[in-house]
Amino acid sequence: MSETSAETEEKKAEEVAEEVEAESSEEGSEKTDIPESEDYKAKYYYLAAEMENMRKRFDREKESLLKFGNEKILNGLIEVIDNFDRTVDSLVSDEDEKIKNIVKGIEMVRTQFLETLENNGLKRIEALGEQFDPNFHEAISQQEVEGEEEDKIVQEFQKGYMLNGRLLRASKVVISK
Repeated sequence: MSETSAETEEKKAEEVAEEVEAESSEEGSEKTDIPESEDYKAKYYYLAAEMENMRKRFDREKESLLKFGNEKILNGLIEVIDNFDRTVDSLVSDEDEKIKNIVKGIEMVRTQFLETLENNGLKRIEALGEQFDPNFHEAISQQEVEGEEEDKIVQEFQKGYMLNGRLLRASKVVISK
């Protein structure tokens, strides 16, 4: 099993402490201008600062893992949302009462599913009618539209999503020219 970064940082700190101890024993035999207590004090402060930096680095890594650790699973779940949307779109125009009830049930499950994902940091990128932004949108084609300014999104083929401010999937769109 591979070592965690915490274990490797701890080993580094132990090695530095051993080096400091070895240097102090070597320096003990030689006379230096710095009093021995000052030398130990400087080494102590160095080690204390290293430990504080290590703790802060671990906190940042932990926070990042909590925010983005479920990114792979959410990518797969976005496909499920797409399938819900396709199902509703294909059945919504049906006039049969039973089909209408099924569509209503699917929409309710989809809404609940989306709310759960949104509570965990997933956010839908609004694209239709917005100005094209290559950071959030992927243009798959251009279309001439009367009365529309250039690079305005006129159609959305696939919805885009963000996870805690990080792009998870870009929206696939058609833009005006």
